[in-house]
Amino acid sequence: MAKDTTKPTPLQVLVVDDELPIRKTLTICLEDEGHTVRSVSNGSDARAEVQRRAFDLILLDLRLPDTDGLDLIPEFRSQSPWSKIVVITAYASIENAVEAIRRGAADYIPKPFEPEEVRMVTRRMGEMRSLELQVSSLQDRVEHLEPDLHLESASPAMQQAVETAREAASSEAVILLTGESGTGKTMLARAIHEWSGYQSGPFGVVSCPTIPKELLESELFGHVKGAFTGAIQDNPGRIAATEGGTLFLDEIGDMPLDVQPKLLRFLQERTYERVGEHQSREAHVRIIAATNTDLQQAAEDGRFREDLFYRLNVIDIHLPPLRERPDDIPVLANAFLDFFARTNHKPSLRLPDETVDIFQEYDWPGNVRELRNTIERAVILSKTDNITPDDLPDRIQPSQSEPDIGDTVTLEELEELHIRRVLAQTSSLQEAADILGIDASTLYRRRKQYGI
Repeated sequence: MAKDTTKPTPLQVLVVDDELPIRKTLTICLEDEGHTVRSVSNGSDARAEVQRRAFDLILLDLRLPDTDGLDLIPEFRSQSPWSKIVVITAYASIENAVEAIRRGAADYIPKPFEPEEVRMVTRRMGEMRSLELQVSSLQDRVEHLEPDLHLESASPAMQQAVETAREAASSEAVILLTGESGTGKTMLARAIHEWSGYQSGPFGVVSCPTIPKELLESELFGHVKGAFTGAIQDNPGRIAATEGGTLFLDEIGDMPLDVQPKLLRFLQERTYERVGEHQSREAHVRIIAATNTDLQQAAEDGRFREDLFYRLNVIDIHLPPLRERPDDIPVLANAFLDFFARTNHKPSLRLPDETVDIFQEYDWPGNVRELRNTIERAVILSKTDNITPDDLPDRIQPSQSEPDIGDTVTLEELEELHIRRVLAQTSSLQEAADILGIDASTLYRRRKQYGI
């Protein structure tokens, strides 16, 4: 049979076996396949390793000098639910292998074994992990139902941003994306992930304004059961969940000051602690952050840690607002039209020149997100094969003055206008939320709703 020459997915592997020759054999075999391997000889050291960092694959001997390997399986699954556990068992204990599968192991290798058996099982576990990540990514895309961002641009500033992003993607550096809300920072972060060496790992998103301040630390770093009221089970946190991948911190300017030093430590040392425990953990995760505020000014004002700002600002990529990219508007509008026409079963819809002219005359304060929302609304409401000016919101119509209190407009239109005006006069999402009398997470949802 021809040898499989397909390059396997690189994995973080832990080998737990009390026999030194087996540990050496497994380590050599797996490292030859491109995996990163740590090996220990007993259950106590295995627990310490699993608490310290996340592993994609754990090769676990069931007969250890200080514990029964079966008892470790649920512990390891609780610490890292995504870890694949493959038990190593002697022929005489196949029934234990069956019990191990029942407790959460993914497979088993009987002793004695050949290196090729190890390679086959490891490749199968890598393929399973890769498929899980693909399914997770597809579920995320389906839930958010977002069209792909078109990175081709006639704007020199946008071209420079994309070129810098491509060049920086292959590095280990932290990347800070700046620009007004709605310019496409999240989509560019996804593109950087796909261009990087982390593309086989997960892509996670933490939106700092949408998570209550008291829970953001737990969301990032995880917590142990009983750490606080409501912590009914262990939570590994987003950093552990994106091991070997990319974590995108959206609107990082709204991160609470008391969480910032813990993020700084992670960026510097790649170590952190879960809420409620003192065990230091390690993680290899690429961090991309984004903000629509001036972080340097926020640092000078004491609203953001200066040391964290300089640590984040290794590579700063600025995305220009849509009003500075007028030649891109027709291309983006037609791309959005194609996407939403297909998803709404209206494939014959078109954008006539008069509608495109209106788009290019409008200043798009909500940028690409507002254009996207406008096209989606027009597709849904259109009664003909053309998107006409009548299908557009009043604010986009030419020569239309802004509504005022008492005008014959809906409360929703007044709310949108008021939120836009407050956002334009404030320096952070939290400041705007305080003025409006709502929490930051509610304001974040309103911005998404109105394309601000």
